[in-house]
Amino acid sequence: MKKAYVLLIFGIWVAILPYLGFPYSFKDIFVTISGFGIIIFSYILHNESRKKDLNDDRTFDNFSENKSFNEEEDSLKK
Repeated sequence: MKKAYVLLIFGIWVAILPYLGFPYSFKDIFVTISGFGIIIFSYILHNESRKKDLNDDRTFDNFSENKSFNEEEDSLKK
């Protein structure tokens, strides 16, 4: 959750950056660095969410065999 918080801070930073009174050359550098930061942190969050989805082992009991049915079938074959 801390990484999502960092994205929030970057978003607030980018929103207030034009009103802070920096010269245009500094403002361009700050916006570029902030954009790269947002890209990196969002990529990290995306990879973490994909890993959680891939590691999510769900077991569904929709097609389970009935053991007693198999035992009855075996006894009929004998």
